Amino acid sequence: MAALDMTKGSITGHLIRYSVPLIVGNLFQLAYNAVDSIIAGRFIGKEALAALGTAGPVMNIIILGISGICMGAGVLMSGFFGAGRHGELKKELSTILLFGLYFSLAVAVCGLFFARPLLSLLRVPDSVLDSACIYLKIIILGAPFTYFYNALAAALKSVGDSGTPVKFLMFASLLNGLLDLIFIGGLGFGIVCSAVTTVVAESVSAVLTWIYIKKRVPLLHPGKENFRIDPALLKKTLRYGGVTALQQACQPIGKLLIQGAVNPLGVDVIAAFQAVNRVDDFAFTPEQSISHGMTTFTAQNLGAEGTREQKTRRIDDGLRTGLMMEFLYWIFIFLVVFLARNVLMKAFISGEGGRNVVELGSRYLKTMAFFYLLPAFTNGLQGYFRGLGKMGITLAGTFIQTSIRVAVTYLTAPVIGIYGVALACAAGWSAMLLFEVPYLIYVRKKRNLLQGEDI
Repeated sequence: MAALDMTKGSITGHLIRYSVPLIVGNLFQLAYNAVDSIIAGRFIGKEALAALGTAGPVMNIIILGISGICMGAGVLMSGFFGAGRHGELKKELSTILLFGLYFSLAVAVCGLFFARPLLSLLRVPDSVLDSACIYLKIIILGAPFTYFYNALAAALKSVGDSGTPVKFLMFASLLNGLLDLIFIGGLGFGIVCSAVTTVVAESVSAVLTWIYIKKRVPLLHPGKENFRIDPALLKKTLRYGGVTALQQACQPIGKLLIQGAVNPLGVDVIAAFQAVNRVDDFAFTPEQSISHGMTTFTAQNLGAEGTREQKTRRIDDGLRTGLMMEFLYWIFIFLVVFLARNVLMKAFISGEGGRNVVELGSRYLKTMAFFYLLPAFTNGLQGYFRGLGKMGITLAGTFIQTSIRVAVTYLTAPVIGIYGVALACAAGWSAMLLFEVPYLIYVRKKRNLLQGEDI
């Protein structure tokens, strides 16, 4: 897919062309862990599924923190592309790649030392603690590959090419599933193999993306002579990306705390929660992908030539179009999850021992199918604000949502179990909308949409 200039032409066409490949790519990225969960649950047992579930929130903090930095850098790169500043675009990519090398290695080293103490702090049952610890350590060692893929994918997305990273991610995801089936399903290897195959797949996607940029996208490839950290750009990247990383990390930190409320409820509840989290991820991902499309669209048009009035009008139209796409998607995912909730749960666990797990998860999904409407709108607004450079608003909204969600979970989960987590999600998203919608009205009323920081 070639670079896509969103400053001209059909808004709906641009958002669809950008978002659909991104949706596919993100779904395949989720398939890494989903495949691990399904194969672990069906071929090893519910204890293995629970082990992956307890390690998952810690992994997500790292992954989403990394993607947050890359997302912030992507906003800058989209602005550079929209303004025709291609030299700055190359400098930004080289800066985040070199910074990411040191950052991700530090993360990997810390993970080796703190994995077990952190899992113990989260009250992980002794029966799954060792397995969860081994799995987490291996996954964390793959952090450099995760960072490099996300950084390179952000660069391609910033120039409107959301399709190419998908192809490599699809290949890597299929590779992960195939290796799991061979070594776990066929040869009987345990949870260690599950972690190793995931890291192998992540490394493949990173290498393939780099080769593609080097050979096919000279617009992005910095070359050896320019491959260095630009201090000024790094400062600006960390100002954008740091806030975005904090925002991205809020969600998994919240999930980590919620996992701490779920763990004392027993292995069946932990296993059910792991399965429904995977379903939730697949449900949320298209909403987030549309949001990323809105971010790129808004940032490109913010950096484009033209009068303030012209840019404001086009950005406004992009917001309306994006929110309508979010609503239409919710109708689809509501029908799928509500009607197929039992089938979805049975994909993760089988046999008599899994009957209670299926029942618990189905009850959760029946309620959540209605609630998916709320994050459809919160994600749309987040993408819009991010594209304008208003990172503080996105961080504040996410912090409010996460805080309310965690608080309500600790109040309700001990009483009504996993059902309380679903109610807590709805409470958090509602609080987020109550914060962001009035701010949106205020900003639009004052007509100061374009008074954020210049790209």
